Amino acid sequence: QVQLVESGGGLVQPGGSLRLSCAASGFTLDYYAIGWFRQAPGKEREAISCISSSDGSTYYVDSVKGRFTISRDNAKNTMYLQMNSLKAEETAVYYCAADEKGCPGAGGEGVWGEGTLVTVAS
Repeated sequence: QVQLVESGGGLVQPGGSLRLSCAASGFTLDYYAIGWFRQAPGKEREAISCISSSDGSTYYVDSVKGRFTISRDNAKNTMYLQMNSLKAEETAVYYCAADEKGCPGAGGEGVWGEGTLVTVAS
């Protein structure tokens, strides 16, 4: 079956770092734009980063620029999100998504994982 599975979430202290992984199965990521999203309790799902399939260009929401890095390893059929200097307000469920048409939107188009919880707290 076609699916994405996130891993790497957990508890991290404010100012700490965490790397999330997203493994694809049932399809190849080569021709897909890949995005990361997060949804904090009581808030709308937010797009935080995307990397294109065509030219490798990246997008980051302003709040994570300089701290988060999106990457992909097509040979491993896996995408990653390196998160540094994490803040307490960034506690959320983090999702990965892939879409052949371009960077996925928060509305749920494309292939989505079920999410992994990141808790930033002392």
